[in-house]
Amino acid sequence: MSDLKTTPLTELHESLGAKMVPFAGYAMPVQYPLGIMKEHIHTREKAGLFDVSHMGQVILRGESFEAVAKAFEKLVPMDVLGLSEGRQRYGLFTNDAGGIEDDLMFANRGDHLFVVVNAACKEADIARMTAALEPEIKVEPVTGRALVALQGPAAEAALEALVPGVAAMKFMDVATLEYAGAELWISRSGYTGEDGYEISVPNAVAENLAKSLLEHPDVEAIGLGARDSLRLEGGLCLYGHDIDTETRPFEATLGWAIQKVRRPDGARAGGFPGADAIFADLGGNAPRKRVGLKPEGRAPMREGVVLYATSEGGAPIGTITSGGFGPTVGGPVAMGYVTAEHAAIDTQIFGELRGKRVPVTVAKLPFVAANFKR
Repeated sequence: MSDLKTTPLTELHESLGAKMVPFAGYAMPVQYPLGIMKEHIHTREKAGLFDVSHMGQVILRGESFEAVAKAFEKLVPMDVLGLSEGRQRYGLFTNDAGGIEDDLMFANRGDHLFVVVNAACKEADIARMTAALEPEIKVEPVTGRALVALQGPAAEAALEALVPGVAAMKFMDVATLEYAGAELWISRSGYTGEDGYEISVPNAVAENLAKSLLEHPDVEAIGLGARDSLRLEGGLCLYGHDIDTETRPFEATLGWAIQKVRRPDGARAGGFPGADAIFADLGGNAPRKRVGLKPEGRAPMREGVVLYATSEGGAPIGTITSGGFGPTVGGPVAMGYVTAEHAAIDTQIFGELRGKRVPVTVAKLPFVAANFKR
């Protein structure tokens, strides 16, 4: 643990009794004394505070936002140019085979693009952007700022009490607001399926902000354990597990993130890595599909469980990529990939656990409906 990086909130986590674990090269809280199950339920019912400072924050600047957007579209299949100021969008870095190098969020902040990438991929992502965009576009990794997420139905009231103005924001809005004399970069988004915010905050006031939020009776500190079960119930992909360099967007049911303008016959069709391979999956042509899965009984099926069409014999038809117990669902839930012919909702398949094939039903995603403020 002594060799791991820390975040500006590490001392606070330790003072709150967090169990710290290695994650993407950082010492991160996996749970607090409340426990993963109660942390999960508290976030669904009230509000949870997450430290996500290990994520990468990057600013892209050029002679204009239009110049930045056009350059960035060479790396992602998303409509960046059409993104309105003060709005954020989900994106994907793709490779020449159409696989996903990382998933990310990007925001139009007027004179620049603000990008948030996954912790485990941030060095590679920064190198990718630097090689592809500079010198015309300046790639500026953000240092000196923490990143926290406040998630749950009580998040709006808790944050509005400290930072007036956030209540007026809608899902995927971004805003710059002040707290304790410091500039907060806030988006109304998150990774739980609940309403909430992600807040980039200068290190100097990060602990103060976190403590002030935790003083609210509806806010509890939440660790990585509950973050994972919340995002799984929300049907949200975890990079390196549900999506990776060999997963194409339409296989991952992320085709919705590729706007019409970037698709064939769109005004700015293609022009990003792997466009031909990705477009080949259009119209239901992807050979496999990410699906929700509900195992029979109470035993969770974890990542790596092999899936079969029948209770005996036959070749594998897929694999589970994320799985565990869903506290809100009240039973085991999982996501994984199956061949297209077995991807229909309510299809019964089988997962092999300890040499025995257990029935699994293909289920609609998300397991828990999203609660975003539209």
